[in-house]
Amino acid sequence: MSVRGKFRLSEITHLDYNDSAKRLTFNAVSNDGTEENAKFHKYTPTGQISMTVDNPEAMKQFELRKEYFVDFSPA
Repeated sequence: MSVRGKFRLSEITHLDYNDSAKRLTFNAVSNDGTEENAKFHKYTPTGQISMTVDNPEAMKQFELRKEYFVDFSPA
C-alpha cells in the first residue's frame, strides 16, 4: 500500500558547508479553493518535509512555490 501527499516547496536554504548543497523545505498544500488541494488538505491538513540535495542536476527539478506529489510506500 502507498500513500500520496501533495506538498509545496516553500523554502530553499543555501548551506554554508558546501556551495552545491541546499536544504529544501516542503509544506503540505492548503485548502486554497482548488478542488484537488481541498481534497489533499482534508486528509493531510498540516505537515512538513525537509531534505538536503547536493546534486546540481537534481536541483534543476525543483522550483520554489511549485507543488509536488510525494509517494510513501514500504521499502
